[in-house]
Amino acid sequence: MPLFTRRPSLPAAIRTRLDLPSGDRVLVAAELTDGRWAGAARRSLYVAGPDGDVLRRPWSDVDRASLDPETSAITISWVDGSRAELALAGPGADPFAQALRERVQASVVHSEIVVLPGGSEARVALRRDEGGRLVSQVIGSAGLDLADPAVAARVDAAEARVRSAAGLAV
Repeated sequence: MPLFTRRPSLPAAIRTRLDLPSGDRVLVAAELTDGRWAGAARRSLYVAGPDGDVLRRPWSDVDRASLDPETSAITISWVDGSRAELALAGPGADPFAQALRERVQASVVHSEIVVLPGGSEARVALRRDEGGRLVSQVIGSAGLDLADPAVAARVDAAEARVRSAAGLAV
């Protein structure tokens, strides 16, 4: 068994299509079972297929992700409620999952869980977008009704606390 294993390298043709912004770079790449490649860059997650399509999502769009160690599949839940699955091929699942986790955590500046009427919860977070600007996010369950005055009041108060904790205007 080799002492050091080489991480998969993003093919040059795929790397060129990513059109990375100045100052950004791919930290780790992983080949997917369907022939696409996933790249964890400093500012965004990229998924590029052999046919030229490229999905780019900033880390602040990731709500959570999990790795199934038996299948090497990473399931990503986006802040808009949608999900994506990246089925990794061969070695590289652990380094890719670790980079994904680190980049998502680096985008979170401060967060607070808000308990709402009826026992549901929402998470109010202050995150860095891909340009480094601080943005507020409210992530709740599917039935979250921000038009409900009691819910809106608690979420607004939590957002004010989160922004104030970072020294931002409320």
